[in-house]
Amino acid sequence: MRVVIAWWDLDGSEQTIASLRDFLRDEAVDRFSRVPGLRLKVWISDERTNRWGAVFLWESAQAAAAPLPARAAELIGRPPTERHVFDVEATTEGAYDTAQLARLGLAFTG
Repeated sequence: MRVVIAWWDLDGSEQTIASLRDFLRDEAVDRFSRVPGLRLKVWISDERTNRWGAVFLWESAQAAAAPLPARAAELIGRPPTERHVFDVEATTEGAYDTAQLARLGLAFTG
């Protein structure tokens, strides 16, 4: 398994965290739900530093290396400012009340 973390610094981009939330709700979440080998994608933001990003959990190194839809980079106007790839040493799931993770977060609640 592999984890990929991608961050964009939005300074100088026409996109904002709010506009990218619309992109998630209208387009990206559904598109990424069909990407082969992707176990989980979590979109993240930091309004204080004006950064936007994602954490990907992939089934394999091959899946992590496959081309992805590049719409976010197109909207933001450049590839991620930072991109890091890690091997997964172990996984677990904790005790939780929310059975399904799909369509949770600020893009769907605010």
